[in-house]
Amino acid sequence: WPADAAVQTAAGDAPPAWPDYFTDPQLQSLIRTALAHNADLRIAAARVQQARAAARIQSAEQWPLLAGSADATRLGLPAAVQPLAGGSVLQSYSVSLAASSWELDLWDRLGSLDRAALENYLASDAARHAVRVALIAQVAAAWLALRESDERIALTAQTVATRDASLRIVARRVEVGSSSRLQLTQVETLLIQAQALLEQLQQTRAAQAHALQQLLGTNEPLPATEPAAPAAAFVPLQPGLPSAVLSARPDLVAAEHQLRAAHANVAAARAAFFPRITLTGLFGSGSDELGGLFDGGTGAWLFRPSLSLPLFDAGRRRANLDVNAAREVEAVAYYEKAVQNAFREVADALSARETLTRQLAIAERGVAVLGERARLATLRYDAGAAAYLDVLDAQRDLLGAQQQAVSARRALAASQVALYAALGGGAEVSDTSARYPR
Repeated sequence: WPADAAVQTAAGDAPPAWPDYFTDPQLQSLIRTALAHNADLRIAAARVQQARAAARIQSAEQWPLLAGSADATRLGLPAAVQPLAGGSVLQSYSVSLAASSWELDLWDRLGSLDRAALENYLASDAARHAVRVALIAQVAAAWLALRESDERIALTAQTVATRDASLRIVARRVEVGSSSRLQLTQVETLLIQAQALLEQLQQTRAAQAHALQQLLGTNEPLPATEPAAPAAAFVPLQPGLPSAVLSARPDLVAAEHQLRAAHANVAAARAAFFPRITLTGLFGSGSDELGGLFDGGTGAWLFRPSLSLPLFDAGRRRANLDVNAAREVEAVAYYEKAVQNAFREVADALSARETLTRQLAIAERGVAVLGERARLATLRYDAGAAAYLDVLDAQRDLLGAQQQAVSARRALAASQVALYAALGGGAEVSDTSARYPR
């Protein structure tokens, strides 16, 4: 890990599975809904099925194509040739089992193509798992943003109610002559600002709800979020996780399988320079009478080996090898980039967690200080020792500090979600090779 990650060096276990990490019941329900209905996840699952079928097709190329056939023929002859044929109708019956175009894979061309198809299938399954991890993180982040908006709306609505009450009080004082019209306009300005902020937050909250519904894959109305602290929705990750835990990240697993597939394709392209030996065989029985089809002396067989080696192809095989070799180089670079990106994401999430923790402490201290300032300013105004403008400034600054503290709490919780996703989502990619049908 980077030097500024602030992670202990003691050994640790892998992150827990998402139901053990995201402990909030409401969030768990939303994640389950998304995993069941999200369109991106269903698209990824369909791609896995396509890759699996393609791998099975390629695997079948290593085996001969067996075909059974039965044939019956009756031929009516013209009168001129009937004496020669011994009758007016010729008939024949045959049954055969044929094995056609079975290539002897002496140079492992078909085996390499089969391994490439299998690795592509495993890469697509790992990519599906990556989509799943990203979806869980996106749902958690969207839920946190929705909770932030709800909390900010509640604070602003409370402020609006307080300032509306203050406006009525000042308006009454103006009526009795104990306050000026200037103070009334100042209080009304502060109320208008709070009302405008409330409308903006309502609009933001609606957009966030729509985005979360899209992730869930459903148009059902979202339940109201609970006012609990965002950090209470997660289980703290144990310090000291080894960097080897990133080897289970699904995007790295997918990149590794893609690299193996590219290597297998190079081997197949190289094997194409060697001769191809194919075998065709047939065994059957033929007779001019259906009842004697399987009698002695009616058997027939065919064995036909074939050797082919293109002598001139205008450099086609060489170009095919060069293409696959370049793709292998690309796969190596892509894998290296995926590893570097994994370390960067973890470093970013760890750094964000550390700095946001300090930022939240500063924001909460600022709320406490500004709250005391607003209280003292109000007391000084009531005692006639300060202008009402001091009260307005203190209340305005207090609302801004409260909003910043809510945003800081959400950002800190979001960094925990990002760290969990960067570490691979807490679960290894399934051993899909064990489920691959042969």
